[in-house]
Amino acid sequence: MGGGDSLVGTFRVIPKEIKEQILYRIKNEGVTVTEAAKQHGVSPKTVWNWLGKQTSNNPGIVAVNHLQRENKALLELVGKLTLELTAHKKKNNH
Repeated sequence: MGGGDSLVGTFRVIPKEIKEQILYRIKNEGVTVTEAAKQHGVSPKTVWNWLGKQTSNNPGIVAVNHLQRENKALLELVGKLTLELTAHKKKNNH
């Protein structure tokens, strides 16, 4: 291996600055783990590991984002069902 080689064993060492940039983009810019990993040439599994290590008793930003998307989808479904139920009641009352 040459002096500038950033490999340790079979693993590539990711500079701290790149790691921080990837995590910042995921947390603050809404970039998905897959997108950020691909754009920076890092394995998504590695990024997930970084995110997992940041989590103590608090849910990680990825978990929060997932729950927010799920909540939005559920609210849309409740709205749709409410409209359908209202339309069905009006139809049967007239």
